[in-house]
Amino acid sequence: MRNATRTETTRALLLQAARDEFAEHGIAGARVDRIADRAGINKQRIYAYFGDKEQLFRYVAVQALDELSAAVTLPDDKDPAAYVARVFDYHRSHPEVLRLLLWESLHYGNTRLPAEEERTALYDAKVASLSEGAAEAGCADTRRLLLTLIGLAVWPQIAPQITRLVLGSDSAVDAEQERLRAFLVDFTRHALRR
Repeated sequence: MRNATRTETTRALLLQAARDEFAEHGIAGARVDRIADRAGINKQRIYAYFGDKEQLFRYVAVQALDELSAAVTLPDDKDPAAYVARVFDYHRSHPEVLRLLLWESLHYGNTRLPAEEERTALYDAKVASLSEGAAEAGCADTRRLLLTLIGLAVWPQIAPQITRLVLGSDSAVDAEQERLRAFLVDFTRHALRR
C-alpha cells in the first residue's frame, strides 16, 4: 500500500509540474529536466510513468479538460447565457488551461489530437445537454451554438492584449472583468431571443 501511495504522489507531482511547464513553454519548448526539477523527482520517472514528452502532454491535456468538463456544466435550466458566465469564470480562474489549449493548437494544428474520441465525447455530452428539449438533439446548429458560446466566453482571456486595447488599461481589473462578464451574459440572452 505504501508503494502505491508513493507512486500516486510521484505521478501527481509530475503532472502538476508538467502542467505548469507546458502552460509556460508549450510542447516544443517544455523540457523534461525542468519538469523533473519542478517536481523534485528523477526525470527517469517521467519516462517510466508517461513515456515521452508528447505522451506526458497528452495526460496533462486530458486531465485539464476532464477538470474543465466536470467544473463547467450547463446549468439545470440549460440557460446558454449562464453557461457563458461559467466558462468565463472558469478560464479567468484557470488561465493555464487556455494556455495549454493554445499550445496544443499551435503544435497539432488541425490534425488529429491524442485522445480525440474521448475529448469529442465531452463536447457531445454538452451538445446533448444544450439541445435537450429541441426537436433535433445534437443538430449542427446546436454544435455551432456551443462553439460560439465558448468563443464568447474565452476570447477576453485568450487575447488579453486585444481586450486591453479595446476596453482600456483597466480591462484586467476585477470590476471591469465583472462588467465584461455581465455584458457577455446579457449579449447572449439578447442574441438568442431573436
